[in-house]
Amino acid sequence: MKRTIALALGLMMAAPAIHADDALTEAVKADYDKHLDALFKDFHANPELSFVEHETAKKLAAELKAAGFKVTTGIGGTGVVAIMKNGDGPMVMMRADMDGLPVEEKSGLAYASKATQEDRNGNLMPVMHACGHDVHVTSLIGTARRMAAMKDKWSGTLMLIGQPAEEVVGGARAMMDAGIYKTFGKPDMALAFHVASGYEAGYIDVSDASPYSGSDTVEITVHGIGAHGAAPHHGKDPVVIASEIVMALQTLVSRTLGPYEPGVVTVGLFQAGTKANIISDHAELGLSVRSDNPETRKKLFDGIVNIAEGIGRANGLPEDLLPTVRLAVESTPPTMNNPELAQRLRKLWTSEFGPEMVGNKPKDNMGAEDFPFFTTDPAIPSVYFQIGGTPKEDFERAAAGGEPVPSHHSPLFKVSPEPAVRRGVEATVTALLDLMPKK
Repeated sequence: MKRTIALALGLMMAAPAIHADDALTEAVKADYDKHLDALFKDFHANPELSFVEHETAKKLAAELKAAGFKVTTGIGGTGVVAIMKNGDGPMVMMRADMDGLPVEEKSGLAYASKATQEDRNGNLMPVMHACGHDVHVTSLIGTARRMAAMKDKWSGTLMLIGQPAEEVVGGARAMMDAGIYKTFGKPDMALAFHVASGYEAGYIDVSDASPYSGSDTVEITVHGIGAHGAAPHHGKDPVVIASEIVMALQTLVSRTLGPYEPGVVTVGLFQAGTKANIISDHAELGLSVRSDNPETRKKLFDGIVNIAEGIGRANGLPEDLLPTVRLAVESTPPTMNNPELAQRLRKLWTSEFGPEMVGNKPKDNMGAEDFPFFTTDPAIPSVYFQIGGTPKEDFERAAAGGEPVPSHHSPLFKVSPEPAVRRGVEATVTALLDLMPKK
């Protein structure tokens, strides 16, 4: 049955709020104690890299099937789609990403990962859930179990997504390329959340606008003319030229964008040479470029090209050896929340969990997500929210000069799983009950 955005927005405005009561909180706690705690620790201790999440996907699929969902695996590689039809009503999607990172864990946790794994290129890497995707998949399972147990309280079709390869911003696109909406139906609304080490455990943050920026990986090959290290005047040194490019790029944002127009250009990769006394004939730069709209994205990319080529010319490179600038495949548009849906859920969660545990804080970085591949084309009203994962006392200790709270992607990263997983389940279930009222 074809559904439209207008229908979805109408449901947003018309559906009555359904309040979670103590019974939901108690049920989620009991499920965490008996089932989800062990699952989380297993996921955390056994992470897998992007697009090779075979065991994670198998465990997730088994849990969702046991909860009563119709489960399909191998979507876009290792993706999982679970469907539960429960009468007439909207189709709502909830997504969780499931890949880990090539990081050696140094958190000191009793269940810390010691895993290594070959990536898709055959490189053996340490693996860690250094971004909290173990919280996401555990919460998705908890949500599935609660929604299955509460079928008398909602109506519609629930679509749960276990997505691979968010860390390389490729998994959502791969699942869309596999035609999931043609196969399973296009959702009327979509939800996702990310655990956040920078927020107090159990806190919910939901933005009316863009919780995540767009991200592009830009690669620059700086061509040169090789020579002996003792005779640099016989060549064109790509290390020197690339170094000038790196320093010039530091002015791009401040001198190209307006003071209230966010953008980031980070040079995270610089590779050149094989030996100290050899001037190489090329150097490679890898850039992470962040923007919140297409206009800013074009300004930054054009500026990168102008700087790279201009510095090449200034160093006497011929036109056929000017630096080559190209966009890599790791790109994703900004994540844009639907304002009406975000405001509705914030009001609901404020009522349920208290105003001190729900907010709309301005973002302080330009992290990116590939969730918008699910919601941009076709356009689907969606909300991506944050769940805090760090105990309040850890922030207090850090403020007093103690150990700082580890950031995402750090080998020291850790969250407090129980309050994060439980609030993830409670917030998601409360939202789904509100968006899929019983007919």
